[in-house]
Amino acid sequence: RRVDRVVEVVDPEVVLDITGSVDATESELGFLGATFSPSGDELYDKARQVGIDGRSRMRKGQLIDALRHQLVHDRADARRETARLHRLEHWRDRLLEDGDDALGELAELCPDIDRHHVRQLVRSAREERLANQSPRAFRELFRLLRDHLGED
Repeated sequence: RRVDRVVEVVDPEVVLDITGSVDATESELGFLGATFSPSGDELYDKARQVGIDGRSRMRKGQLIDALRHQLVHDRADARRETARLHRLEHWRDRLLEDGDDALGELAELCPDIDRHHVRQLVRSAREERLANQSPRAFRELFRLLRDHLGED
């Protein structure tokens, strides 16, 4: 069943907008039948938990807007962090696959990196993978990349 609705769901734990068309069964959409509207106190408590300044002077609508704004920023921060971790994983995979070519590029980005140590970690990570061992060097290589590449 296709449902077209715009519903505002405001929960003390999460503030979201659910808009547009959704493919789902009626049971999956259980809560969409009505709009849940928490009390001002519940919104105030959530605003306090997430650290919204000026919350005591805000009306209910303003609290909802401030919580939405905070949620958007939290999600953006999470996406940036995920992208950063993916870049680090990409470098680690390149080092394991391409070896010295990737290490040369990495050394250009991080001139202070210890090439010998990186080579040892890459060699150990490959051996661990072949021997089906615990990925100690694999993890250590990731930590080394995280420390040297840091915040992009």
